[in-house]
Amino acid sequence: MDGMQIALPILGIVGAAALTFYAVSFNEIREKSLRDYDESESENGGYRLTSRSRERRARRQASKNTKN
Repeated sequence: MDGMQIALPILGIVGAAALTFYAVSFNEIREKSLRDYDESESENGGYRLTSRSRERRARRQASKNTKN
């Protein structure tokens, strides 16, 4: 059995795992950044709070508190 027949699939798996890791990490960073931006806008009076946005914020705070 040639060494290349073993190395090529292993390199493919490692490459796919690295790509997946970076894609998931980037997505999590983007979501956190948007969440932080939303919270800073609402604290600075950037927009008027409606009942819907209050509910969303309460849910985010509740999920944040349960994670910690």
